[in-house]
Amino acid sequence: METGALTSYFDVAQLVLYMFWIFFAGLIYYLVRENHREGYPLEKEEGRSSAVKGWPIPGPKTFKLAHGGEAVVPNAPSTRPLMAEPAHAWAGAPLVPTGANPMLDGVGPGSWVERADVPDMDFEGAVKIVPLRVATDFRISHKDTDPRGLPVVGDDGETGGTVVDLWVDKAESLFRYIEVELNGGARRVLLPMNFARIRKDRVTVKSILGHQFADVPGTKSTDQVTQLEEEKIMAYYGAGTLYAEPSRVDPLV
Repeated sequence: METGALTSYFDVAQLVLYMFWIFFAGLIYYLVRENHREGYPLEKEEGRSSAVKGWPIPGPKTFKLAHGGEAVVPNAPSTRPLMAEPAHAWAGAPLVPTGANPMLDGVGPGSWVERADVPDMDFEGAVKIVPLRVATDFRISHKDTDPRGLPVVGDDGETGGTVVDLWVDKAESLFRYIEVELNGGARRVLLPMNFARIRKDRVTVKSILGHQFADVPGTKSTDQVTQLEEEKIMAYYGAGTLYAEPSRVDPLV
């Protein structure tokens, strides 16, 4: 037998199979650890952090963000106070909001995530979502109704304000928000397009009532909306589907 020949001593097919098993076991180990970067450390129902340490919890990893800054995961649990309490004494009971306005408590359908308080950017580093008065190269199709100037009506039939502009997502080429000027011109708020129904003579909103437009979370800038502001605005209208009026909380039957 020639020097260096191994095939007479080893089963190559079996060796390759063993190598695959080792690779696959390592892949599973890696994926399980990486899967535990989000949602940890665990939190108990009473708000205290659960002492879950060691495997499979990975060590902190720092990610460089595309438009500057860093993100470290796993990260520390949120310190935001929970504006809710269990509806019953037993474990796993649903939470009910405790604040003066349940639509602002961040509970249930009104939950929101603490995203970065900066505008979302496109691949070219420009702000993605801006009003038409800024994105002058976008327009409303002549086949669609132009809602500017139409009243915005809540689920109770009351008018909350008037449409003054539309906000377009330049990266996706679609409208994200309707800008509403409240009655009396007190301020302007954003209405997510998926919560609105544009008709010929009005814009209707089922999730909230007419007078509740006054409490929609605002924006720091008149021509930009940050990711955190988007979360809070969406959460407000989402909370309205359950908390806008007491009858919505009660069971149907």
